[in-house]
Amino acid sequence: MSFMTRSWRAVAISATVAGAMLAGTASVALAADYSLNINTALTTQDPLYKGLEAFKADVEKQTKGRMVVRLFPGSQLGKDEDVIEQARYGAGVAVVVDGGRLANYVKEFGVLSGPYLASGYDGVRKVVTSPMFEDWVKKLHDTAGLQVLSFNWWQGERHLLTNKPITKPADLSGVRMRTPGAPVWMETIRAMGATPAPMGWAEVYPALQQGVIDAVEAQHPASYNSRLYEVTKYVTKTGHFNLITGIVGSAKWFDGLPAEFKPILRNAALAAGDIASRGTEASLAQIEKDMAAKGVTITEVDTKPFRDATAGVYAKLGYTELKAQIDGMMAK
Repeated sequence: MSFMTRSWRAVAISATVAGAMLAGTASVALAADYSLNINTALTTQDPLYKGLEAFKADVEKQTKGRMVVRLFPGSQLGKDEDVIEQARYGAGVAVVVDGGRLANYVKEFGVLSGPYLASGYDGVRKVVTSPMFEDWVKKLHDTAGLQVLSFNWWQGERHLLTNKPITKPADLSGVRMRTPGAPVWMETIRAMGATPAPMGWAEVYPALQQGVIDAVEAQHPASYNSRLYEVTKYVTKTGHFNLITGIVGSAKWFDGLPAEFKPILRNAALAAGDIASRGTEASLAQIEKDMAAKGVTITEVDTKPFRDATAGVYAKLGYTELKAQIDGMMAK
């Protein structure tokens, strides 16, 4: 795609989004000097969304109303990749996004989406609040025009949702499984034995319903709130991905803010990420009970065969040294 094509595409996307932003919010916008519009694929019922509401309230309070934060659940502003492009052009937009997608700009971020990287929220939080991670943040800002506000938005461990029992990687042979399109996700699902089928989250339910795909891998809150229990029969708790995400927006927009607003945004994002992540932790047991009540069979399996099958993904994608550094961090 040529630069001119990309430019016109970004302009077209920005125009579409601008219309959505203006609808019903004009009076609020006029009262504020700055605005930030945050896009997420998740629903308002997701624990992570509660964290976004806390972020909005905190920022608006600390800036005394000079900044308004608007939340757009259900990918109302478009696909993550399109919102990221708007941000790179300087729009006041941000997206809740995983490291796999950011690896297209700064490779190091991709390791965050690697298989069995860390255990639970506390483990992965060590990585995304480390000096090493801040080096990646600066590199993303300087080379890709993107600004991380915080990256401690834990959505839970991801498991397999299928229509047949799965106990070992060999059971996934021939299974077409939806996963995000980033290389680290694709290679992991392939290593586990399935055929990766990248598509947007909004397409998953109808794709399962129509047999376009056979399975999906996802975290409990997203699975339940998207009613995937209606189109799948089994959840196999592989915990292969520890899904950590962040709020990422425009470096140009961020740099143009008053100096006192910048730490407000980053500190508020970190605090709200903790609220969202602890809320996710607290929700998991009840979600499993609710899914079981809907007729889904939830199975604990020995994850060692899956760990062994995916161990080579880091080397294949050039993350061997970085993975070793993170392992050392986890051991402290």
